[in-house]
Amino acid sequence: MNYMEKYNEWISSPYFDEETKEELLKIKDDEKEIEDRFFKELEFGTGGLRGVIGAGTNRINKYNIRKATQGFANYILKNAENAKNRGVVIAYDSRHKSPEFAKEAALVLNANGIKAYLFESLRTTPELSFTVRELGCAGGIVITASHNPPEYNGYKVYGEDGGQLVPKFANMVIEEIRNINDFSEVKYIDEKEALDKGLLNMIGEEIDRKYIDKVKSLVIRKDVIENMKDFKIVYTPLHGTGAMPVKRVLNEIGFENVIVEPKQEIPDSNFSTVKYPNPEEHDAFKLAIKLAEKENADIIIGTDPDCDRVGAVVKNKNGEYVVLTGNQTGALLIDYILSSMESIPENGVIVKTIVTSELGAVIAKSYGVEVINTLTGFKFIGEKIKEFEQNKDKKFIFGYEESYGYLAGTFVRDKDGVIASMLIAEMAAYYKSKGMTLLDGLKNIYEKYGYYKEDLKSITLKGKEGIEKIGRIMNDFRNNPPLNIEDIRVKIIRDYKESLSKNILDKTENKLDLPKSNVLHFTLEDGSWFAIRPSGTEPKIKIYFSVVSDSEKNAEDKLNIIRKFVLEKINEIE
Repeated sequence: MNYMEKYNEWISSPYFDEETKEELLKIKDDEKEIEDRFFKELEFGTGGLRGVIGAGTNRINKYNIRKATQGFANYILKNAENAKNRGVVIAYDSRHKSPEFAKEAALVLNANGIKAYLFESLRTTPELSFTVRELGCAGGIVITASHNPPEYNGYKVYGEDGGQLVPKFANMVIEEIRNINDFSEVKYIDEKEALDKGLLNMIGEEIDRKYIDKVKSLVIRKDVIENMKDFKIVYTPLHGTGAMPVKRVLNEIGFENVIVEPKQEIPDSNFSTVKYPNPEEHDAFKLAIKLAEKENADIIIGTDPDCDRVGAVVKNKNGEYVVLTGNQTGALLIDYILSSMESIPENGVIVKTIVTSELGAVIAKSYGVEVINTLTGFKFIGEKIKEFEQNKDKKFIFGYEESYGYLAGTFVRDKDGVIASMLIAEMAAYYKSKGMTLLDGLKNIYEKYGYYKEDLKSITLKGKEGIEKIGRIMNDFRNNPPLNIEDIRVKIIRDYKESLSKNILDKTENKLDLPKSNVLHFTLEDGSWFAIRPSGTEPKIKIYFSVVSDSEKNAEDKLNIIRKFVLEKINEIE
């Protein structure tokens, strides 16, 4: 069916409720809007199913949530041992319709005879990951759109290892969803029946306590926290799920001066104090910075709505608060963790993504620690932890990605803003005990390893035309790749879609040992690089830039040259 036929089906079918039909009838004269809602079905990307809330096949709504859950139910019944009794954990964040969508998912599972463990109120994504393994469940679901704008919501699925499903398994779920030819095939029971049959189970404080205790076990220098009673932290959960667990952990490990930004402490589906609830966006910290200036805080920490990402803001010598990048925080954490270990395991490993700065890798290697690269998406880091555990050949120390995602420990298999908030606070307190800030620590790292500078440019291209434009951009860079930028030659082109690495200078080729993905990575002969890929969760194309030089100014100049060249090439593509 074309988009108009699908639209008419939703209006005429008795399956869809009157509220849905009324919403669709309001756009009956807006063909562009009808096309956008029905020209395709939502697809699983790096963060699962994600989209704008509303009626339509290309929207997040209870019908698509039900259908996705039926597909997931079919998958786990076929692939997870004793799936019905082991059940599935479900968590949700503070977004519009998150509690409703979570319950819809639970009742579809229950209709398939699968137990559901539903959190009594909003919880973080990392706690969901922990709970899957803690309860020995067959899988997990979290209703969240992470850091997207307020009109979005989403649906992420987790395997029995507590990690998001990697493509091999996500594709099996997608296939199950595609095999559902009609919404009427989706099984569903009401809440009373589910409760009466013991299929719907509520969980909460007992799991919270176990998770918090596990997080606290990762403290590295307890003595530093005990001796830094005057250390002051401003924290913002950006209206999301982090307020309870982050504040609780920081207080329980000994930080006595934790001030939560009051306007952003209460969950708010509209995220009304920020343009985007994303710690990657500097504007998200405006209120926290104002509070920190008033309180003379040592550090600001902010987490996104589902509390898997965390950003840090540090005061410089002029008293101004500076937002650290994800790459900078990752490098600092690697140096802090490795330098604090009494003995580094011989088989210890740091895991990062292919679009993350090489600075952390250089630091790790200086400590004799192996570094492994994965594709973008923390599920691939979680997958590595599972591999290490099964093969017993490597020990996971730390994993991170440039987009503010970090993980220590292995009891969670996704990026964890609670763990990272605790480690960042502890690290900053340690530097203060030495009369330094994190910026001083970063300067020392640059002087030792080189001045690394990175940037990310995201270009939003909405609708069907946007998808087509993104395709043309990727095709142009793939078929007409740049061979030099000013006087710097391109040395290596890695095409992850073709699993091929080409050395342009010596004319050699190698296969890439990673799953296929629509990513192009260009390395220049001086070690600088840029990468380009479509976002898996938003209508965007993302371009990553990274340079290294002998001074901050030279690094900035080099970054400007490469960025200008790449963006001009993109602008020339029709």
